[in-house]
Amino acid sequence: MATNKSRRDFLVDSATGLGSVWLAANWSAILEAEEYAQRAATSPQPVSYAFFTDAQAADVDAMASQIFPTTDTPGAHEAHVVNFIDRALVTFARDRRPVYIQGLKDLQAKTKELFPSASKFSALTSAQQIQLLTAIETTPFFRTVREHTLTGMFASPKHGGNFNKMGWKLIGFEDTLNFKAPFGYYDAAAMKTSR
Repeated sequence: MATNKSRRDFLVDSATGLGSVWLAANWSAILEAEEYAQRAATSPQPVSYAFFTDAQAADVDAMASQIFPTTDTPGAHEAHVVNFIDRALVTFARDRRPVYIQGLKDLQAKTKELFPSASKFSALTSAQQIQLLTAIETTPFFRTVREHTLTGMFASPKHGGNFNKMGWKLIGFEDTLNFKAPFGYYDAAAMKTSR
């Protein structure tokens, strides 16, 4: 007996299946990242990085702070985005490690090229950092750090970023279990016509 499934139903079923497979394959890493983030958030000691050296973490933190700067509201630094990125690289984003390894080497080389007296990117002035980041903004490294910065800024705090729910407060997100879509049910009409 053949069923008439719409293309939309097929895509929804496929996406749900793929999401479930990814979640199942990464479940232990996601739980590990969550436990680490909880320990880091409540520890009075500075976080020890799992992937980055302290110098690399300072450079990534400086990059993230230019991507999502502190103004009259908290930025990436205050939201501990570098902790999210560090933890991601040893858990669910392991495949991005080569991008960071090469990107940090290239960042150091570009720092020396543009500012020969500078010891590292994080030691540059804000204007110099922006100049350098503008020069590398089309690279896979910059795009990846930007993606991870924004994700860490707005992800659940249990994943290491968005410290004290700073990102959520910036956009007015209420952390409740009674979330309602802002414009009602998006698929209600589609569900009626597909059956």
